[in-house]
Amino acid sequence: MNLFLVVIAALFSIMNPLGTVPVFVGLTKEKTKKEIFSIAFYTALNVFIILLISFFLGKYLLIFFGISIQSLKIAGGMIIITSGFALLTGSFTKHKGMKKSVKEDAFTRSDITLTPLAIPMLAGPGTISLLITYNQQYNNLIEILILTAAMFSISLITFFILRSSNIIVKYLGASGLNALSRIIGFIT
Repeated sequence: MNLFLVVIAALFSIMNPLGTVPVFVGLTKEKTKKEIFSIAFYTALNVFIILLISFFLGKYLLIFFGISIQSLKIAGGMIIITSGFALLTGSFTKHKGMKKSVKEDAFTRSDITLTPLAIPMLAGPGTISLLITYNQQYNNLIEILILTAAMFSISLITFFILRSSNIIVKYLGASGLNALSRIIGFIT
C-alpha cells in the first residue's frame, strides 16, 4: 500500500491534473456536457495508455537509442525540477508546450484528447521518465501490479478532475487554481 501511495503522489504532482483544468475549460467552453464528458474520458484513457507504454516499453526505447538509465535519471530529474519551478512561478502552461501557436492550433482541432491534453499537458516527459525509472526499480510481479493500479488510479482521478473542471473553476476561481498549482509545484 505504501508503494501505491508513493506512486500516486509522485504521478499526481508531476502530471498536475489540476493545473490542466484552466486549459481544459478554455478548450471545451463551447462544448456540451456530453462532449465534455467524452473529451475527459478519452483524455484519461489516452493518458493511461501512454503511462502503460512508458512503463512497459520505455526501457526498450532507451536501449534502441543507446540512452543509459543514469542519463535518463539526470535528464528526467532536470525536467521534473523545471516543471516544479514552472508551477511555482505560474508559467506552467508555457512549460508544458502551450505557447501561443500551440493554443491557437488546439482551438481549431476537432480532437484535443491526445494532443495537447494527454501529451504534453498530462503525460509529458517528466512523467514518462519517472515511469521508465520505476520500471528499472520495481520489477517483481506484485510491484508491477501495484504500479499498474496506481497508473489506472491516477488516470481515473484525472478523468474526474477534467469532468468536473467547470465546477472546480466555479468554486476555486483562477486565483484558487493558481494557488493549488503553486502548492503542487512546491511538492514537486
